[in-house]
Amino acid sequence: MALLSDRQKEELHKSMLEYLHTSNFTAAYNALKEDTGVEYTPDPKAKYAGLLEKKWTSVIRLQKKIMDLETRNASLQEELSIAPSKRAAMQADWVPRAPAAHVLTGHRGHITRVAFHPQYSILASASEDATVKIWDWETGEFERTLKGHHRAVHDVDFDHKGHLLVTCSSDLFIKIWDSENEWKNTKTLSGHDHSVSSVRFMPGDQYIVSASRDSTIRVFDVASTHLVRTISGHSEWVRCAVPSDDGRLLASASKDKTAKLWDPLTGECKGELRGHDNELETVCFAPVAAYAAIRELAGLPNVGSKGPGAYVATGSRDKTIKLWDVQSGQMIKNLPGHDNWVRALVFHPSGKLLLSAADDKTIRVWELSTGRCMKTVEAHSHFVATLAWGRQRVSTAKSNGADAKAGEAEKLVNVVASAGVDQIIKIWLP
Repeated sequence: MALLSDRQKEELHKSMLEYLHTSNFTAAYNALKEDTGVEYTPDPKAKYAGLLEKKWTSVIRLQKKIMDLETRNASLQEELSIAPSKRAAMQADWVPRAPAAHVLTGHRGHITRVAFHPQYSILASASEDATVKIWDWETGEFERTLKGHHRAVHDVDFDHKGHLLVTCSSDLFIKIWDSENEWKNTKTLSGHDHSVSSVRFMPGDQYIVSASRDSTIRVFDVASTHLVRTISGHSEWVRCAVPSDDGRLLASASKDKTAKLWDPLTGECKGELRGHDNELETVCFAPVAAYAAIRELAGLPNVGSKGPGAYVATGSRDKTIKLWDVQSGQMIKNLPGHDNWVRALVFHPSGKLLLSAADDKTIRVWELSTGRCMKTVEAHSHFVATLAWGRQRVSTAKSNGADAKAGEAEKLVNVVASAGVDQIIKIWLP
């Protein structure tokens, strides 16, 4: 008892007396009162009523927390005991597997696109219910709904710092939202004559590029909201337009069964990719990390690293994925396997794999060096319209000069989100 102050002793004695009185332990109550010499009149409204029980349950809770932490610590120690190289390899090769870690519900229409925040555990989803929803993908919790569009929202994208979010809709408008100011809609851009089907920030975040059912691609200045350039060349609805990592090229996919490459500064068409038998739904540039595997697939010598924008993948309603050499316009490989329209493509961070999502309700994992489908995940109960890999900025550059650039680039963490017509988002975690 020497550890307690006089005041703490008095509180303890009174709460014990209150407990003994409430429990009808009269003899013990009188004995304790006599031994301690404390003047106390039992009162169910006094602060001592139930105090002993509260303190006891708190101690039990803390004890349980300590035991849980000790168990967690032991499992982490065990994990650390695995050879670092082996552990790194296990994480590097991770791909989604059922079941999903979280299932996010709340949208009242088809979900058209999901996008990860580059720094925080935030996910944005766009839907045909005319809203954008913000979620915490780590906990699976819903955070807020962004309202402002009046018709279906088709695309959503964060800038490279995660400060701004851009969305586009069938209402012909593109909207910019400020994630640092209560997600307020700070800017609204117009210029397209029909549904805006995709919108992305260009590297550097000074411009955004949009694609539309009016058959054009448009480039807007973010600060002034002015239309900088209209790029024409497709004869039909442009489903999506995406920039290469260095911003020197744009790739577009269209209902006219072609993908095209453009110079965003001049609007000049730099190439056309023909070979699909039906409308294109999606196009994406291969990251530099994937070049070695793609060259192996094509039987080309691995002659060092080219810059970004050397290869693209396209997905079509003809149920196939095709890999292309941008410079020559030649198809490198056709990847059949899906049983319905291919809607989304994303390259694995390791550069060894390509993930695809389709209306056959699956996500497929393709080995780039051989072109074979090595895994099929039964992902959703309806068409899968969108697929995204989590992005996270590396906070420190690597120490040696050769790797300094890589240290400043984005690091991709192991989290995948998928969504579609079943109105749910699935978060896939290791």
